[in-house]
Amino acid sequence: MDSLFDHAAERARLGHAPLADRMRPRTLDAFVGQEHILGPGRLLRRAIEADRITSLIFFGPPGTGKTTLARIIAGATRAHFVSMNAVLAGVKDIRDAISAAEDLLRYRQRRTILFVDEVHRFNKAQQDALLPHVENGTVTFIGATTENPYFEVIKALVSRSRVFELRTLTDDDLARIARQALVDPDHGYGRRTVAVDEDALAHLVSTANGDARSLLNALELAVETTEPAPDGSVHIDMAVAEDSIQKRAVLYDKEGDAHFDTISAFIKSLRGSDPDAALYWMARMVYAGEDPRFIFRRMLIFACEDVGLADPRAIQVATACMQAFEFVGMPEGRFHLAECCLYLATAPKSNSSLSFFDALAFVEKEASHEVPNPLKDGNRDKEGLGHGKGYLYPHAYHNHYVPQQYLPDGMQGTYFYRPSDVGYERTITERIEYWRSRDEAESLERRLRKYGSEGARPEEEPAPPDAPGPTSGG
Repeated sequence: MDSLFDHAAERARLGHAPLADRMRPRTLDAFVGQEHILGPGRLLRRAIEADRITSLIFFGPPGTGKTTLARIIAGATRAHFVSMNAVLAGVKDIRDAISAAEDLLRYRQRRTILFVDEVHRFNKAQQDALLPHVENGTVTFIGATTENPYFEVIKALVSRSRVFELRTLTDDDLARIARQALVDPDHGYGRRTVAVDEDALAHLVSTANGDARSLLNALELAVETTEPAPDGSVHIDMAVAEDSIQKRAVLYDKEGDAHFDTISAFIKSLRGSDPDAALYWMARMVYAGEDPRFIFRRMLIFACEDVGLADPRAIQVATACMQAFEFVGMPEGRFHLAECCLYLATAPKSNSSLSFFDALAFVEKEASHEVPNPLKDGNRDKEGLGHGKGYLYPHAYHNHYVPQQYLPDGMQGTYFYRPSDVGYERTITERIEYWRSRDEAESLERRLRKYGSEGARPEEEPAPPDAPGPTSGG
């Protein structure tokens, strides 16, 4: 009796369910897309067909079939299937499901598959509550998530599950799904006369952006809101299609993978000096509602990290554009986003600022070196300790430069900064090479004076000539 009532309730639910829900495939043969994991002979397909499912995590964008796959498994397995949504479920729901699974296993030797939709919404405590029962085999866990499980699901649960990534559906996949909905007599529009122009269908497919749910929702809206002809037929042309799905469904979650993937694509396009790609990825972010201040923040970093001294004006332009945006606001502030983006994309590139991190790594690994005596602060201890004695004041020399030792003893010839030969930094390269050649020559001469050409060390090293120094400071 319960089974009869369950079937009647399911039929009633489907009668009022959205087209996207009604058209969920019930079998693997009816499933469209994801051939890389469900094609003939593939591991997941073999496991489902043999009812040998182990713990799984389905990861992929919305509308690619994660929940549908779980329902197909539910229909194919002899195990008891329990489904919950992480948005609505709590620790108590997990414990109740586990308790029922333990009873089934103990008294009826029947396995339980626990499906958790949007598993990334479970907090750590909820995931921890589930873990021991997955470990001991009380339940077989299936999770579905739009977020990267390696970041959003605890490592212990991921390590005990096989992760399958579902890919964005192709336009061919979506067109096939739409045509199935038009001819399916039980769950789609097969009992009605619905004609969709090819260009209208192509528009619906394109704007769905790989999301089957978005496509079917738009198709349903188009069919249900179009006035039928006298003979009852419905004609969907381009005008109806454009009205039914007015805005492209951009895959962008400000706290999820799409957020990080898109900003990564944007920065890499800037670094690769491709202004068209950079504008495209920035437009994707702005269109999806990303905070422009986040984009400006990343461009400010980029101006120093990736453009650097190849064009020292880059940081000035980025800062000015950001400040102008704060004054102007949206929507006109998009001009300042665009100008900053284009300037950075087309600027010469140098990542020589990363040399600081080479110096930092050297400091972390090496023992501290004493500051050379001429570089020490002579304002306090020059008379008593001789600090600062021998310092040569560069401004007192020709071209405001004089060779002398600035690195600690034993570090002469250590170079962290290696300027590029691009943009303004080409000029810096010429200058640095001249200075370093002078420094190396002076260092060699100093060593020869100190130890002699035969290696004999003199009793006293001649003191360098005093030169005028700064009137204050170190």
